[in-house]
Amino acid sequence: MTTTRPAPISTSAPAALPPSVEADDRIEVSVVIPCLDEAETIGTCVKKALDGIARSGARGEVVVADNGSTDGSIEIATELGARVVPVSEPGYGAALMGGIAAARGRYVIMGDADDSYDFGEVPRFVERLREGYALVMGCRLPSGGGRIEPGAMPTTHRWIGNPLFSRLVRAWFGAQIHDVYCGLRGFTKEMYGRIDPQCTGMEFATEMVIKASLHRERVTEIPITLHRDGRTVRAPHLRTVQDGWRTLRFFLLCSPRWLFLAPGAMLIVLGLIGYAIALPGLRLGGLHFDVHTLLFASLGILCGCQSILFSILAKTFATNEGLLPRDERLDRFYRIVDLERGIAISAAAFVVGIGLLLAAIDQWRLAGWGDLEYPRTLRLVIPGATLVALSFQTMLSGFFASMLGMKRR
Repeated sequence: MTTTRPAPISTSAPAALPPSVEADDRIEVSVVIPCLDEAETIGTCVKKALDGIARSGARGEVVVADNGSTDGSIEIATELGARVVPVSEPGYGAALMGGIAAARGRYVIMGDADDSYDFGEVPRFVERLREGYALVMGCRLPSGGGRIEPGAMPTTHRWIGNPLFSRLVRAWFGAQIHDVYCGLRGFTKEMYGRIDPQCTGMEFATEMVIKASLHRERVTEIPITLHRDGRTVRAPHLRTVQDGWRTLRFFLLCSPRWLFLAPGAMLIVLGLIGYAIALPGLRLGGLHFDVHTLLFASLGILCGCQSILFSILAKTFATNEGLLPRDERLDRFYRIVDLERGIAISAAAFVVGIGLLLAAIDQWRLAGWGDLEYPRTLRLVIPGATLVALSFQTMLSGFFASMLGMKRR
């Protein structure tokens, strides 16, 4: 059978779709299935999806977002009644973006093409979406009432990776779900436009959950069963270590507070405590805190301030790029601490630091340019050098933050 392939669509189009692919009042549900050489299982998935749509009582369609299949997947899906949408940009997220952009339904239900998800569950997702939820997540893990068939999920994914990242998404972003990686999920086209996903790789799945939570969307979860992969010829697309690291990296990028701000604040607090006990040379028990403690404390303050500055820069970049929603706290920060105030604060710290260094040089002069009493002199040199370094890095970061902040106005 020969099938004419439609022209590939671009995945770079904004989530606010042009009228040609906006939700069609005649179509309520679009099931979107990403596909890359899934000839073994795509037919089963399309059949189950069509049956699920019919049992939901909705008018719907099945959209197969093909990412370059050459094994006959396109012909199989087309023959069974699916609408195939070629997506030229590689990647799990890119394929889904292309399929969702072409979907005409008010609701979108996405799932993988390996027959591990039962598209016969479509009516349950549609029911929750009709109740007003913007995102309906499936849950395969027993902690959320789900079930995993023996051999359906790697042991490390089941007991380590998935539970760990699901706990993190609950703790860091307030997402009340138990299976952040579950690929079977439903959502409204309106919500998809609001959160505007950007990730073209495996992070697409977690990005949707994180941004839906940050946007305060209505999210719920329903238990499902994960079946064994229906493929026998092709290996799964998952890469445990690489995908795990990419997920953690994305979590940290979406939460500069945990990556930069919290560690930076802790380092500054420890550094100030060090200054409080080392400047006067306190003795606690048998411990004498002298200039070496002061040097360590300065290191903590320098690293801590740099980390906090990076949290501001990272948050600004993430909001500008659409990875995070706008934050009123960040907007307020830019209104209060503008470039001019930053330069003034840096200049004041620079003057004080230079003053301390000049005082140390004066002590050297008074000693006839000879040997110095180092414990005394270093109490001027270390704070002075620290303030000069802080003022310099703050000024540079201020200019960079100002350039990033221009896009926010």
